[in-house]
Amino acid sequence: MEHRRLGRTGLRVSSVGLGTMTWGRDTDELEAREQLDIFLDAGGTLVDTAASYCQGLSEEVIGSLLADHVDRSDLVLVSKAGVRTWRTGERSSVADASRGTLLDTLDASLRRLGTDHLDLWLVQVPDPTTPVDETVDALRTAVSSGRARYVGVSNHPAWATVHAADLLREHGGPGMAGVEVEHSLLCRGTERELMPAAQALGLGVIGYAPLGRGVLTGKYRATTPADSRAASPHLRSYVAAYLDPGLEGVVEAVATAAAGLDRRPVEVALAWARDAAGVASTVLGARTPVQLAGALAAEDLTLPPQIRHVLDEVTAPPLGYPERL
Repeated sequence: MEHRRLGRTGLRVSSVGLGTMTWGRDTDELEAREQLDIFLDAGGTLVDTAASYCQGLSEEVIGSLLADHVDRSDLVLVSKAGVRTWRTGERSSVADASRGTLLDTLDASLRRLGTDHLDLWLVQVPDPTTPVDETVDALRTAVSSGRARYVGVSNHPAWATVHAADLLREHGGPGMAGVEVEHSLLCRGTERELMPAAQALGLGVIGYAPLGRGVLTGKYRATTPADSRAASPHLRSYVAAYLDPGLEGVVEAVATAAAGLDRRPVEVALAWARDAAGVASTVLGARTPVQLAGALAAEDLTLPPQIRHVLDEVTAPPLGYPERL
């Protein structure tokens, strides 16, 4: 597997990362162990998690594997903070990127993971109630204290990313290393402003959900499988946004390209996202080891220019003022 620099930093990440959003709930520890083995055998290093994933269970599973199964030095660990969760009859959450919450969450993440540092620590979502300079101060503290080697933001619009990056650079600060955003053939909006801004600032881009939350695999073309995320009570809404009839043409285009290459749609979708311009790594999440191994079969697939051009053309995000004059 190819390894790439994250922006202008010295941090190198595998071109495909391992997502762990379902670990500890839909994916048990034995399945997680097998997934990690498959991923490492394929040459992967970047493992992506968050304090909010399964209310910390994802980090706990990774911590267990680090304790007795894999060396910490074999992984590039990425985690995220900034989502505060509490119980009100049903579990609820809200964006909270205040300094105290971020640093408390970072300490809790490190305890669950059983490590003294993260390779990359990200603010998971924007928090409109907290001043950006306060959020940035927490990122600066994380680096200066050694708890994070590099920092960045996730799911932030371009203007907020640029503002945070400017504040981090002030007074000789550590600077922002990268951003993590959703990016697939069904979600290319970040190409309008976020990706050009990241390139101009030298930030590395980590994409996630390259399979369009599973929709690009083609599994939903006829029905909703009983064991799929779309049938899961806690992930149904996550997938539903991409089951819009208006997106069926994209799914069919991927299936047609796959048939012409004698490959599977999952491989075409992953290869497109992995090799998209400006992307350092794309994070692939799988519920089972079999699903992960099937997707990683795309490692030897480079899309022919004509097929990439067609897929780019049929999924191009609409541009208007001021992106295009």
